[in-house]
Amino acid sequence: MIPCYNEASRIDRTAMLDLARSAPDLGLLFVDDGSKDRTSEVLAEIERAAPEHVSVLILPENRGKAEAVRAGMLLALDRGAEVVGYADADLATPGTELLRLFEALHRRDVQVVLGSRWKHLGSQIERQWWRHYLGRVFATLVSTGLRLAIYDSQCGAKVFRDSPALRSALAEPFFTRWVFDVELIGRLLTAPSPLTVDQIIEVPLEVWIHKRGSKLDPGQMAKAGLDLARVLADVERRRRRQLGSSSQV
Repeated sequence: MIPCYNEASRIDRTAMLDLARSAPDLGLLFVDDGSKDRTSEVLAEIERAAPEHVSVLILPENRGKAEAVRAGMLLALDRGAEVVGYADADLATPGTELLRLFEALHRRDVQVVLGSRWKHLGSQIERQWWRHYLGRVFATLVSTGLRLAIYDSQCGAKVFRDSPALRSALAEPFFTRWVFDVELIGRLLTAPSPLTVDQIIEVPLEVWIHKRGSKLDPGQMAKAGLDLARVLADVERRRRRQLGSSSQV
């Protein structure tokens, strides 16, 4: 699924249709998060061009990316999808890379695949330098707090297999706006039927290109740091609850 908020000028119709038609069992669900521009019209055009592969959910008001993602994933699961995922509307992670994540999920027989913007020889990872270095600090804090060796928690390309842990993780609204990726992973690790570390993998992307118009600026990244502290505190609370439940068995 692809969350959208005022993305009319950034959505590549051709690229989206190519992605939608790239596999017979692939479906694209766009979630218009209360956009005030022509986003809904653009999405309607894409849906009309490939109705067998594309559907659109329009939220009546802007709820933020976290809730748009949650609403879209829940709808896809309710419709019977066995695998769900999300990507950014600007396709900074190209369609070919998104398909690699789905392939990795099946090939490795895991529950979660996270796209990772690891810049290495042979890759084309184009990211602003300050985002990269702030991201490294952020990822270190995430790894420590989640007790999970994760390189890039904030890449906007992730794939999940339907599971009781995922259903539980999506049951309640996210309380963070920009750090919901970490909040979601934390919930998966502390669900009543939690995922184990070996069920989550990262796949280094071969291509990821920063697109102009991103809604995340340095000030919002600072707020994300405060949200991260809240998320990690919540994860610890859930872990203590797990330990308390297991000691009573």
